[in-house]
Amino acid sequence: MTSRPAAEPASPGIGTRTLVFALVREDGTVDAGELYSVAEALGMTDQQVRLCLKRLVTEGRFTQEGRGRRARLLATADATGAVAPDAEYVRHAYRQDRGLAPWDGTWHLFAFAVPETARQSRDALRDTLLHLGAAPLQGGLYVAANAIGDIVETHARHLGVLPSLTRLTSRDLRVGEERDPARLAALLWPLDSIAERYEALAALAEDRAARLSPAGRPTDVERLTYAIELAAAFTTAMEPDPLLPPELLPRPWPGSRARALAARCWEALGADGRVTGSLRLFRLYDEALTTP
Repeated sequence: MTSRPAAEPASPGIGTRTLVFALVREDGTVDAGELYSVAEALGMTDQQVRLCLKRLVTEGRFTQEGRGRRARLLATADATGAVAPDAEYVRHAYRQDRGLAPWDGTWHLFAFAVPETARQSRDALRDTLLHLGAAPLQGGLYVAANAIGDIVETHARHLGVLPSLTRLTSRDLRVGEERDPARLAALLWPLDSIAERYEALAALAEDRAARLSPAGRPTDVERLTYAIELAAAFTTAMEPDPLLPPELLPRPWPGSRARALAARCWEALGADGRVTGSLRLFRLYDEALTTP
């Protein structure tokens, strides 16, 4: 019986619009020939690309010179798309991985009771808390392990609901009878699903780094494709991560390994700056992943 080859790590779901934004270069242009080639490598059809470009031009996000694969697109505003990194967020993750952001044992709690007449602001405040990594304890009460209070307060003030926000800290958080910090973290945050996303990122980064070795001899289109796949997988893994302090996470935590592999793969991609160096997206990730 012949053995079956190992399954190739799946590419993250990348939309056509996201691909166009990811290929914007520092001068604000997108080369249509490059776009169609990378789209084909990602399993997209020419028809999908054409329809997407038509919508983006109609929306006023790009202007287009020429037709087909010889066309040249020009972004009318900054357009890095859904795979651009939040540099400070990414840098904080790598500081945690290096043990430079230890937890002081403080829980940060937020409570609010915004009336139904301000429902939109109430929902926006809740979304801000969730985006910043807070977890709901019960109706209108959220907890975070990181010191996000000033950011939350700024958003509440902007939304006009600051008088309805209560902030407090505690070193003695209990949910029912549970008070162990690591077990509380496992109870409050979906760590298993977050870990699965990081495992997928690690597999992709490891595979693409191997292909970028001298023996792999990737083409220019392959290098661009790998960069966009890596950026999309990194975003997919990082977005739902509350970046809990390492003291609260299972050991070993796959996020640390995945980020290390992603950084090494990104460094390998940058070895040929001729191909990826002019991408605006590449610069943003390069700055986020390499700045201390």
